[in-house]
Amino acid sequence: MISSIIILIGTFLLAFYLGIRARKGQQLEEWAVGGRNFGPIVMFVLMAGEIFTTYVFLGGTGGTYRMGGPIIYIFNAFCYIVPFWILPPIWRYAKKHRVITQSDFFAKKYDSKPLGLLVAIVGVVSMIPYIVLQLKGLKIIVSEASYGAISPNLAVCIGVVAVTIFVSLSGIHGSASTAILKDILLLGVILFLGFYLPYHYYGGIKPMFETLDAAKPEFLLMPDEGLSISWYISTCLTIGLGQYMWPQCFGASLSSKNERTLRQNAAILPLYQIILVFILFIGFTALLQIPNLQGADTDLSLFKIAKATFDPWVVGVIGAAGILTALVPCSMLLLTAATILTKNIYKSIKPNTTDEQIGRYTRMCVPIVALIALFFTFFGGNSIIALLIMAYSFVLQLFPPLFLSLWKKNPVTKAGAAAGIISGVIMVAYVTLTSSTMATFFPKAPSFIKDLDVGIAALVINIVFMFAVSAITRTSVQIEREIDTKAV
Repeated sequence: MISSIIILIGTFLLAFYLGIRARKGQQLEEWAVGGRNFGPIVMFVLMAGEIFTTYVFLGGTGGTYRMGGPIIYIFNAFCYIVPFWILPPIWRYAKKHRVITQSDFFAKKYDSKPLGLLVAIVGVVSMIPYIVLQLKGLKIIVSEASYGAISPNLAVCIGVVAVTIFVSLSGIHGSASTAILKDILLLGVILFLGFYLPYHYYGGIKPMFETLDAAKPEFLLMPDEGLSISWYISTCLTIGLGQYMWPQCFGASLSSKNERTLRQNAAILPLYQIILVFILFIGFTALLQIPNLQGADTDLSLFKIAKATFDPWVVGVIGAAGILTALVPCSMLLLTAATILTKNIYKSIKPNTTDEQIGRYTRMCVPIVALIALFFTFFGGNSIIALLIMAYSFVLQLFPPLFLSLWKKNPVTKAGAAAGIISGVIMVAYVTLTSSTMATFFPKAPSFIKDLDVGIAALVINIVFMFAVSAITRTSVQIEREIDTKAV
């Protein structure tokens, strides 16, 4: 147990040192997007850091344990096809107009500060539960890896203070430096566990699957109802379109050195998903060796099987990798939320604020956002998971107006874009708070309709309102122009 604690503390201190050491220029553009000068390697680990979080580290094995075959939704190549095409033109426009945040992009593209403000609010509201999820994951990881010796609440407080300090000082450079350490540890841990556990307990990967199939027939198949093929397709679509609508992912992409780097990253990053195969192996091994885990306890399956198999020092290394999967995404989330709060929300209220003041206020906002997230971590209850699902669908509502803004002739007006986002967000809030599903709306529909991800319904409503309001407002503008021309 002592060896595990020493490894946990040592890794944490190393990550903190790397984050502080990365301090560079203090201008907002350098602090927030690295002066748009990150090459392929740094972009690879930075973007991977935003995707492979505690939600994958704990939830991947837990989901495998709980869901079986349908867990393959995590192998979603659509997440990389979309950014391959949309991120280069976004980066090009952002560099030309010195855009730093997602809100800046919308405000500039649609020539509408109110729309930029709306996007900023949606982004900040969405990121808070995502930060809380990482902190809750950190509590679980520290508690399990230290065998209960380290208070999880104390560990979260120390982690938040450390991340706040190095983000305030180093900005995105600190996040990138710690992301490199995180990737090295995470890859090593997952590959080792994914190979070792099936061979240790079953004599190989094939025997593991044969044992699993004999013990739980059809567990590896998709059911005809519920988590069916239509659920799988709609979920992949929702995640693929929404992944880079997260403000921190959007913002991280703007730190790229050039457009080619973004395309290289989108092409290479799917290789990272190979490690998800080994996460599945861990979950399947735990299912048979640590049976009867229920509900949220399934997310403990990785540590349960590790503690039943290895000495404490190995558990400490696993916990160290887990800590970094929480701290790295937290750093980018805090950085992005603070930047949006000051540059896009505060400055909309106080337009005369100078860039120098915005830079100073942004760093001051980092601990404020951290304290808000810390509050919800301790007092938010388990409902935060429901809030995360709602948040994911929130950011998805930004995709239609963003995608259409990249066209040579954008068919959407700023009023249409706002109407679509607002209607979609209202729909998402309603279905989340009432626990509605597609079966709720269409009880007599065939199962392939009832099993669809309900986010699809919100997206359809968004698109309908977006085009309807755009048509109305465009017609109104044309009539006003005709009246003005006749008056002249």
